[in-house]
Amino acid sequence: MEIRAVTDDIVNVKTGAVIVNHFKGVKRPEGAAAAVDEALDGAISRLIKQGDINGKLNEITLLHSLGKLPAERIVIIGLGKKRELTVDKVRGAVAETCRWLRQKGVTNLATILQGAGINKINTESAAQAVTEGALLGLYTFRRHITKEENNFKQVKELLLVGNEKEKPSIERAINRGQIMSEAANWARDMINEPGNYMTPGHMADAARKMAGDYNLKVEVLEKEQMMELGMGALLGVAQGSQQPPKFIVLQYKGSSSDEVDVALVGKGITFDSGGISIKPSERMSEMKGDMAGGASVMAALIALARLKPDVNVTAIVPATENLPSGTALKPGDILTAMNGKTIEVLNTDAEGRLILADALSYAKKLGAKSIIDVATLTGACQVALGNVCTGAFGNNQELASRIIAAGNEAGELIWQMPMYDEYKEQLKSDIADIKNVGGRYGGAITAAKFLEEFVDKTPWIHLDIAGTSDTDKEKGYLVKGATGVPVRTLANFILSMSKQ
Repeated sequence: MEIRAVTDDIVNVKTGAVIVNHFKGVKRPEGAAAAVDEALDGAISRLIKQGDINGKLNEITLLHSLGKLPAERIVIIGLGKKRELTVDKVRGAVAETCRWLRQKGVTNLATILQGAGINKINTESAAQAVTEGALLGLYTFRRHITKEENNFKQVKELLLVGNEKEKPSIERAINRGQIMSEAANWARDMINEPGNYMTPGHMADAARKMAGDYNLKVEVLEKEQMMELGMGALLGVAQGSQQPPKFIVLQYKGSSSDEVDVALVGKGITFDSGGISIKPSERMSEMKGDMAGGASVMAALIALARLKPDVNVTAIVPATENLPSGTALKPGDILTAMNGKTIEVLNTDAEGRLILADALSYAKKLGAKSIIDVATLTGACQVALGNVCTGAFGNNQELASRIIAAGNEAGELIWQMPMYDEYKEQLKSDIADIKNVGGRYGGAITAAKFLEEFVDKTPWIHLDIAGTSDTDKEKGYLVKGATGVPVRTLANFILSMSKQ
C-alpha cells in the first residue's frame, strides 16, 4: 500500500472513500466533518440528530456522496469522548475503518489527520498513528492459501490530507510509521509460518537475508561452535530434534564505538512440543509461535537499520526445536550452561529459560551495557496478566521504566512484576546449582529469577510475551495470529537512547 501526504481540502480529494470523525457527546459535526456535512446538504447533522451517529469509539458510518463530492464515499468514524482520546485509540480506529472498507472492496482511501490538535496530539503523532493503524490493521498472512477469496482486494493507496505547512512533518511521520509497521509485520510473517516452514535453519536464512538487505553484520554459530563455547543448556534442548540448532547473532552498528550498547535476546523455539514433558495435543499447533521473541528482536533491527539511531545493538537468537525422541533431554538430567552453572532439569517443557541461559551468558561475554530479553516464556504470566499486558522483570528500575514508557508510546502495554530474592528459594536444587522450575506458584517470577542467574550485575529486563505475542480475534490494529509485540516497543526504546 502506498501512503502519501497531500495538501488539499478533504472535500476536494477524489478517491474511493474519505474518512472524517465525530466525538461522543458532540451535538454537531466539527472541523473537516462540518465541511463534508455542508457539501452533503446536512446529511451528517441529520444522522447525529437522529442518533444514527453518536461518536462512540470505533463506530463506522458510511455515506455515499452521490456526486456531491469528488470522493465516492464518506466514512465517519467514532473516536469516543474527546477528553479521553489517545494516540493508540486513533491507531485502533483507523485500523478498524481500513479493514471495514477493504471488506467493501474500497481500494483507495483518504483521511484527515485523525486526532491532531486534541489532548496534545500533534500533527506528527497523529500522522504516524494513522499510518501504523492502516498498515498493522490491514495485515494479512495468505502465503499458504491457494484459493482467492471472492471480492478480496487489498487497499492500494492511503492519502493523509493536511496543509502545506504540515506536509514535511506528515511525511516524516509516514516514513517512521511505515518503518515501524513493516518491521512488526515482518515479525508477524515469521511467527505465523508453520513449524515446517520456520525451522532453526529457516530462521538463520532469514537473518542472513535481512543482513544483506539492511547492511547488518550476521554470524550463525553451528552446533560444533556451541559445543566449543560450552552452551550445554541450548544443546540439551536441541538434542531431541533432527533439526540442527542455530545460534544467530545480528549486529546493527550506529556509532563508531565498538561497544554493544544494548543486546536484544530473543527466544527461538521454532516448535515446542514440551519434549519428554509433552504438552496436551489441544492447541499444540500454536507452539509454532514459540519463537516470537526471536522474530521480534530480529525485526527490531530492521527498524533500527532504516531509522539509523547512533546506538550499537546486537540481536541474539538461540534457535532450536523442543521435541521428544530417543535422544531427547529427560526430566532429572543435569546440564551445564555457558557460564559454568549447572542446571537440574525437572521439566523439559521449561526449555525457553534453558536456551536463554546460554544466550544471556553470550550477551554478557560480549560486554553488552544492557540486556533485554524477549520470550514467550510462561503460561503463568498469561494467567497473571491475560492477553493485555506483557510482563516485565528485571534488575534495573531506570531501564524498566524507560521500556514501559516505550511500550506506552507504541500502544504495547507492559506491567512490571516483582523480583524479590525470596522467590529464588523456589529454584534451589539438591544436586545442581539451580533447577529449571520453581513450582506452581509465582511461575513467571521464578522463571525470571532463573534468567537473572545468567546476567550478573548487567542492567537487564526480561519481557514475557506469552499472553501478548498472538491473538485469536481482530481488535483495532491487531489481527488474528501473531501481533508483532514488542517490535515497536524495542525500536522506540533504542530511538529514545539515541536522543540522549
